[in-house]
Amino acid sequence: MKKKMILVAAAVIAFSVLAACGKGEDKKSADGNNHAGHEASSGQENAKKPAENEKKGTGDMEHGGGHGDHSAAAKPASEDLNVSFTFPAGAAKANEETELTIHITDKDGKPVNKYDVNHEKLLHLIIVNHDLSFFNHIHPEFKEDGKFTVNTTFPAGGEYKVFADFIPTGGINTTLSEWVKVEGKEDKHAAITAEAKLVKEVGGKEIELALSGTKPNEDVTLTFYIRDAKTKKGIDNLQPYLGAVGHVVILSKDANQYLHVHPVNEKAMGPDAKFATSFPQSGTYKLWGQFQHNGEVFTVPFVVDVK
Repeated sequence: MKKKMILVAAAVIAFSVLAACGKGEDKKSADGNNHAGHEASSGQENAKKPAENEKKGTGDMEHGGGHGDHSAAAKPASEDLNVSFTFPAGAAKANEETELTIHITDKDGKPVNKYDVNHEKLLHLIIVNHDLSFFNHIHPEFKEDGKFTVNTTFPAGGEYKVFADFIPTGGINTTLSEWVKVEGKEDKHAAITAEAKLVKEVGGKEIELALSGTKPNEDVTLTFYIRDAKTKKGIDNLQPYLGAVGHVVILSKDANQYLHVHPVNEKAMGPDAKFATSFPQSGTYKLWGQFQHNGEVFTVPFVVDVK
């Protein structure tokens, strides 16, 4: 009996030693060489990198220019930014050149002073009148304290909508807009209706527009075919305009929806120039294509229905 008790005690001791050794080896395999810890750390790092790369890649493709600090603290969202559009005399007057100041601030009222170059410019300013019959795309100069200024002229009195299109450094492409009042006699309001034939002649050039589709929230390719109006020969020596074959601005009939579209192939030279976009909702839209040939920029407008 005494002998059996000794054997049982020995077995228990041996089992305890083996269990302890097993735990020691398990801990060594997990922590001793840091394999598990290293993999977890790498996994977290790799999970962040694709998101950052994707953001940079998207920015380069859609908006061009370099990008600054992409840390979370340096990413101002568009809803955290404010803009004001002001004139020295309080209001602009029709047919009189005036200085327009664009002041961009953050949610705390502090001026935003760092911007990424977006197709060769820090800020694109789009101006349209109430019925979209007037269109102007100009580029104010950055001064200081979050302010840009530019001299411009309004052709008639009435309401104009101004859009400031820019990329704050470390942020995303942002568009802020506002209606401004211009003193003077207003022109008659022209109806904004879709055109049955999407062919226009501008500056001796004939431009034809084709859309791959006209449904909302679907990928749409806009193809501009540019040819000589007399010879009908395609023009294949377009020059870069703001670093690309062309630019397209699209506005909904009420000017509430704004799209600044860049080409699929920025280095294309014609005769066709393709742009990829998506209309956010059904309705009537006016678009302006801008191109450069023989040192001159020409703008061609079209009105389309999205059903």
